[in-house]
Amino acid sequence: MKKKFNYFFIKNTFLFCVLSLCFFTSLCQEVVLPGINQLEGLISDLQGKKIGIVAHQASTLANSYKNQHLVDYLIKNRIEIEKVFAPEHGFRGKADAGEKIKTEIDKKTGLRIISLYGKNKKPSVEKLNGIELMIFDLQDVGVRFYTYLSTLHFVMEACAENNIPLIVLDRPNPNIHYVDGPVLEFQHKSFVGMHPVPIVYGMTIGEYAQMINGEGWLKNEIKVKLKIIPIKNYTRKTSYELPIRPSPNLPNSKAIALYPSLCLMEPTVYSIGRGTELQFQIYGHPKYKNKNFYFQPKPNFGSKYPKHSNTICYGKDLSSAPSPKKIELEWIIDAYQNFPYPDSFFLNGFNRIAGNSMLKQQLINGTNEIEIRKSWVKDLNEFKKVREKYLIYF
Repeated sequence: MKKKFNYFFIKNTFLFCVLSLCFFTSLCQEVVLPGINQLEGLISDLQGKKIGIVAHQASTLANSYKNQHLVDYLIKNRIEIEKVFAPEHGFRGKADAGEKIKTEIDKKTGLRIISLYGKNKKPSVEKLNGIELMIFDLQDVGVRFYTYLSTLHFVMEACAENNIPLIVLDRPNPNIHYVDGPVLEFQHKSFVGMHPVPIVYGMTIGEYAQMINGEGWLKNEIKVKLKIIPIKNYTRKTSYELPIRPSPNLPNSKAIALYPSLCLMEPTVYSIGRGTELQFQIYGHPKYKNKNFYFQPKPNFGSKYPKHSNTICYGKDLSSAPSPKKIELEWIIDAYQNFPYPDSFFLNGFNRIAGNSMLKQQLINGTNEIEIRKSWVKDLNEFKKVREKYLIYF
């Protein structure tokens, strides 16, 4: 009886010590603070200047600030905001993907919100008139065809042309842990891909801004006077879950993780969950051969006109799949092979999303995943060498 008591006493004591160590370790871990949380030290430098802001609904302070928005924070600190510029999805992040955004007045602050999506993607000289300093704060997801990168490019270019210094408030990249996919070929350059980078490039938006500047990617190789406010307590191995969805159809960390792979199906006949509550976590089509899983897209927040609206789609549920550490080609290969009309599988724009003409042809030819990935290696290695020069976090 005594031995039995001692055994359980020692075992329980050991478990208590382990759990206590885990608890206190978690308490001691420093909170990741995006660049916006380092603005306090710059307030005195901003006062007396007319400031332009590029922001959206996720441009908020972290930790104890209860998601206070950048604009509200600056107004509270008596900073004069001249104009606010908004990217795709708008300042409050409520517009559908691809929906044209109009210039409007923000109801909360009374500030004029100028759209940088639609007809005018680059701030004009007229719109920049009176601005002495620009602050850029958009939450990116580390994927080439996410249009905030193109907005960054055009803001940098406009600021450089008009001699306006630019401050980029850096933010964590939820897909920073890998680099993968075909590198963009310039003949496929568009607003969903402007630079020779792979689909997943493994950089924060601050690091990426340095690369745009350093590699001479702006028009006529001009350079903007650029300052990056770095993320505090952050490394490339830091796990970070976005507190606010960066756009309407990326509602959670799983959707963000699957987005780089599933967005390859956006310019095909397949639905990737827009019009459901599992955006970028499922895929399907009314004619998909396997009938084990189905869903029905309907108009909802972020998708007023979803593909195959009110029609039963059969396909696959990936909401419980492990988060990828590479571009997962198996899903688009599966979608193509299980569609009875291969000649009508691809829609206009597939090559723009892929970044090359080869991937489409490889899928049509039935090239296996190993061979497809081999075709990316040379360009990926060259990109990684370029990327290395601009990294801030290790």
